[in-house]
Amino acid sequence: MHLDPLTGSAADIIDAVRKREVSAKDMAELAIEAAEAVNPRINAFTEITAERAMTEADALDRKSAAGEPMPPLAGLPYAAKNLYDVDGLKTLAGSRINRDNPPAKADGALIARMKTAGALLVGTLNMDEYAYGFTGTNDHDGDVCNPHDTTRMAGGSSAGSGAAIAAGVVPVALGSDTNGSIRVPSSFCGTFGLKATYGRFSRAGAFPFVTSFDHVGPLARTARDLAAIHDAVAGYDPADPVSSRHPVMSCQAAVQEGTDGLRIAVAGGWFRQNATREALEAVEAAAKALKVDLEVELPLTREARLAAYVLTGAEGAAFHLDRLRTRPDDFEVETRNRLVAGALIPSAWAMRAQRVRRLYRDEVLKLFKGVDAILTPTTPFSAPPFGTTSIDIDGETLPLEPNIGIYTQPFSSIGLPAVSVPVWLEGAKLPLGVQIVAAPWREDIVLRIADTLEREGIAEARTALLE
Repeated sequence: MHLDPLTGSAADIIDAVRKREVSAKDMAELAIEAAEAVNPRINAFTEITAERAMTEADALDRKSAAGEPMPPLAGLPYAAKNLYDVDGLKTLAGSRINRDNPPAKADGALIARMKTAGALLVGTLNMDEYAYGFTGTNDHDGDVCNPHDTTRMAGGSSAGSGAAIAAGVVPVALGSDTNGSIRVPSSFCGTFGLKATYGRFSRAGAFPFVTSFDHVGPLARTARDLAAIHDAVAGYDPADPVSSRHPVMSCQAAVQEGTDGLRIAVAGGWFRQNATREALEAVEAAAKALKVDLEVELPLTREARLAAYVLTGAEGAAFHLDRLRTRPDDFEVETRNRLVAGALIPSAWAMRAQRVRRLYRDEVLKLFKGVDAILTPTTPFSAPPFGTTSIDIDGETLPLEPNIGIYTQPFSSIGLPAVSVPVWLEGAKLPLGVQIVAAPWREDIVLRIADTLEREGIAEARTALLE
């Protein structure tokens, strides 16, 4: 049997390693070779951790040869956004300033849990500076190119995470999501991406951006691969002050249940505005496959999105205030300008934004008493070409970057679980994401729906095999 990261799902790879049809070393070598071959075209990796991956693979193969039980992610190659601490490497977070910091002395929580589960870290991934962006452009490390069309953006801020999967280097990558930074590159690059409930995955050892919004989590080639990563790394961590003790259910078991009995609705109002026809058609295709005929309005979404902007600016600026004072010229100009603007936000605005945030959460949770999940576009359009600053929708010209996250930001601000699934409309050369949102702690529901859409042929993560 021949499997490699270019074609195999995580589940296929793990199964083959456990059955000794391939070795963990084989998988590590193939992923490393793919990263070295493809990265000059897409610039997804900031470092290829070949020595570490081979060491981890050798340890697994020795366990296998000795007949010892294999861990749940045995032999799975993956890569991680470079805001995660990796033992012995500098945690860049896409910045110039962090290059002056010493290397990390230990792995961050999710990296450590992935290692314990048997996954093989093959590299760290490029991103927007300090995770403040949706495009995947970076003045310090270069821009990440979309593997489906290298003249286009990969989406951000987990740009390298989406691109590494779409290019066929790894089946799984770790990213982070403050306002949509897992779901946006999932939409632009055509992967599955999970933003779990706030507090479900430990953020310990991940460089922060906006601590009351920050999530970490996986992107993957299939919904079931997301479920496998969820089950391997979810759970309480005392090192993260917002980590939750809420019980963790097996999403791998749940996805096999399908969608029978689930009440699913399409979001109207805000989630039909400022979107291209194609983005709405992708949602319609998903709704049709799921036999959804219910539409719901989410009150205060516009206000919640504005509140998210205010709080992101204010909290992000507060975290970076010393750097802004001492090393302003070492930031990207746009990042610095956003943070300076955030520092000037009046406290009264931030307090009002927090009240809107609480009101929005209350209103949305009321809706989940009548439905189990809501479908929306992930992004209002597919991946734009580099250099694009505005987008024309329904005869109106809109600024590009502020409109990329209009459907993801509201749910980030209230910490709900959401999955983006990749949809390819007939004849399309680029994917579009459909977002599935559920009530807190119902990662099982969003993954059940994502898996159903995949089995129905609506959602598909296509690999762009670059030469």
